[in-house]
Amino acid sequence: MDRRTLERRLEAVAGFEDPSAALEQYPTPPDVAAHFLHVAAMQGDLAGRTVVDLGSGTGVLALGAACLGPERVVALERDPEAVATARENEARVDPPVAVDWLRGDATRAPLPDDGLTVVANPPFGAQDGASGADRPFLATASRVARVSYTLHNAGSRDFVESFAADNGGTVTHAFRVALALDRQFPFHDADRREVPALAVRVSWN
Repeated sequence: MDRRTLERRLEAVAGFEDPSAALEQYPTPPDVAAHFLHVAAMQGDLAGRTVVDLGSGTGVLALGAACLGPERVVALERDPEAVATARENEARVDPPVAVDWLRGDATRAPLPDDGLTVVANPPFGAQDGASGADRPFLATASRVARVSYTLHNAGSRDFVESFAADNGGTVTHAFRVALALDRQFPFHDADRREVPALAVRVSWN
């Protein structure tokens, strides 16, 4: 499936009905998800693999991965309402591979260490006192993944490279993406804003 076809398919994914600012529940736009996953597919990291989406939200990355030939897709999310919406989204997208939706803390997941492909759009740590919120997701990836694809704040490259180097990983790809987000919290001062972000591929030893 090409990138544009995947993007159109993911446009059916509904976002959070009652998003939590504390959990930084922002949707991953379909164009960004499709770009992100297309790179993973071109690197041979999806087809025939077990893919785990850490903090899957309403499922856009898990469902996109399920359209690209994996052996299995597992999605971990702590918010039960998000999991319920993700299950509804699966019916809308109808991927060829079913997703296993699991409720749980993605940063403390009892996952096997068997060379998984991890995808995640973790919290950026933008809320007060939440700096480094993406670190536990990288820590889980370093433990269970052969390779991971994660989204981070645009200024995070040095941090991700340092973390990877300290935990047996190497950043092989890093590219900028723009998250176009609609107003969803009272403190937002615009109807729509564009948030620069960094997509990173890490190969873990």
